[in-house]
Amino acid sequence: MSGVQLSQLVKRYGDIEVVKAIDLEVQPHEFVVLVGPSGCGKSTTLRMIAGLEEISAGSVTINDRVVNRVAPKDRDVAMVFQNYALYPHLNVADNIAFGLRIRKTPKDEVDRLVAEVADILGLTDYLKRRPADLSGGQRQRVAMGRAIVRHPMVFLFDEPLSNLDAKLRSQMRAEIKRLHKRLDVTSIYVTHDQVEAMTLADRIVVMNDGLIEQVGTPMDLFLNPANTFVAGFIGSPPMNQFDALVSGSPEAPIAEIGDQRMALPSLPELSERIGSKVTVGIRPEHAQVLTPSEHLVHVQLEIVETLGSEALLHTTLENNPFIIKTETEGYYSKLEEVSAFSVDPAQVKVFDIETGRVFGQSGA
Repeated sequence: MSGVQLSQLVKRYGDIEVVKAIDLEVQPHEFVVLVGPSGCGKSTTLRMIAGLEEISAGSVTINDRVVNRVAPKDRDVAMVFQNYALYPHLNVADNIAFGLRIRKTPKDEVDRLVAEVADILGLTDYLKRRPADLSGGQRQRVAMGRAIVRHPMVFLFDEPLSNLDAKLRSQMRAEIKRLHKRLDVTSIYVTHDQVEAMTLADRIVVMNDGLIEQVGTPMDLFLNPANTFVAGFIGSPPMNQFDALVSGSPEAPIAEIGDQRMALPSLPELSERIGSKVTVGIRPEHAQVLTPSEHLVHVQLEIVETLGSEALLHTTLENNPFIIKTETEGYYSKLEEVSAFSVDPAQVKVFDIETGRVFGQSGA
C-alpha cells in the first residue's frame, strides 16, 4: 500500500502564495484529515496531490515516486468531490463503471467489480436509477463507489459531506469510517468541519493561511493544542480563551482576571512572566460546576442551552464570554443557579499573548 509525502510544497497564484512550503508525511493505510477555515489552502493541497493543480515548488511523492509531472490518471489516486460530479444521463451502474470502461477493462470484470462495490455501499437495488432519482446520501455513495471500484493506492476526499443535512452527515461519517477499515487504503480527507475531523481521522492536520499549525491525533490536538488558533478551532464548543495577568510565585503562579484569581500550572516559562500578561485557555468540559471546591472562579450566567444529557452554560467571566459544558442528569433543576466554577490547574493551558504559542509543551 502507498503512503504520501509532501516536501516543501508551494502553490502560488501570481504573487499570492496560498500554500507555503508545507511538509507532511501520510503513512500507508492511514486516514489523515486536513482541516481549517475557508481559504487556508487545504483543498488546494489536496488538488496538488491529485494532479488537478500545478505545483509551484516542492514535491508530492506517492508510493516512493515523485508525481509532480505525472498526469492525474496515472497517479493511481481516486478523488471524491463535494458536488458528487456524477453523469446525470447515466444510471448508477454506468456511473460507477465509467472509469473502468475508459481504461478498457473487460466487460465481465467491470460487471463483477460494480456488483462488488454496490454490495459494499448498499447500492445493489439502485443500480438502474439515475442520479436525479437518488437522495443526497445515495449520490455520495455512488461517487465513492466510482472511486472504490478502481482499487486506487490513495483515496482523496474533498469536503464530500458538506452538501448533506446534519443527520445524513452523521450517517455518512460512520459509513466512511467503516469503509476505510474494510478497504484499508491510505486516505486524505479535506473538511472545514472539526467534528468530521475529530470523528474520522487517525491524525488531523490543522491548516491556517497556507501553513500547517499542528499535526496529531484528535485527542492530542484536543488536549494539547500547540497554539491559540488550534485551541480555538478544535473542540465543540472551542476552548475558552481570555487574557490575564500572571502573579504569585514561580512555584504557584496565579492568573488575575479583573477581581478573579485562578491557579495556573507551574511551568518554567511562567517564572519569567510574573507581572506580565498571558492568554489563558480552558476547555468548556474542564470547568467543573458539579464538584464542590474551595477555589471557585465566579461567573455571570446568561443562557442555559440544553442538549439532552449535556448542557452548555453561556456565562461571562469579567466581561469575557465563557462557556461551561456540563451534565444535566440529576442536576438540571440547578443549572440556572450556577454562578461559579472550579478547574484543575493541570487542565489550564497558558499561551504567549503575542505569538499564541502554548507554554510547557514539548515541541511547541
